[in-house]
Amino acid sequence: MQLTDILAQMGGLQSMSRELGISESQASSGAAALIPAILGGLKNQAQSQPAGIEGLGGLLGQLGGGGLLDQVLAPEPTDVSQGNEVLGQIFGSKDVSRAVAQNAASQSGLDPSLLKKMLPLLAMLVAGFMAKQGGDNTAAPSADTGDGLGAGLGGMLGGLFGGQPGGAGSGSGLASMLDMNGDGNPLDDILHMAGKAMR
Repeated sequence: MQLTDILAQMGGLQSMSRELGISESQASSGAAALIPAILGGLKNQAQSQPAGIEGLGGLLGQLGGGGLLDQVLAPEPTDVSQGNEVLGQIFGSKDVSRAVAQNAASQSGLDPSLLKKMLPLLAMLVAGFMAKQGGDNTAAPSADTGDGLGAGLGGMLGGLFGGQPGGAGSGSGLASMLDMNGDGNPLDDILHMAGKAMR
């Protein structure tokens, strides 16, 4: 099952469409276009952390853990500052976020400014969901929860990227489309596009 479907089942896309005043089908197509870049950013983070996937688990805990997901699902308006923090960590700059939104606009036909508003909410949904799946109990992200979280996240990132070579599995279609140089990580290509856009 694709992550977009999972988030829809959990009510994440409904919450997002309510907050942004858009239809659920718009939320769904926007999410499908943006999620591969968010996952690419998380995968990049995992590769750059000294502790690998476990380091990413720790980072997600610091950024708000499973509580990020709960905030978006709550009926009150979401404070997206934590979502922007997640984006800052995984993309490094607003220019990359802009390039990601621009790229998703060409995929989905939605307005880039709408996709930019969607990004922090989606980042919170994805990061919060991954933290929960990885065994985050949000109470106290202590060192001893790291192993379970690392294993959970590793399996999830692998699965969501169609982990096995040539796996056109769950949600890897757009990721492979974005992954122009075939190295399994679309984000570096997006960063490259952002670089060109800034020149």
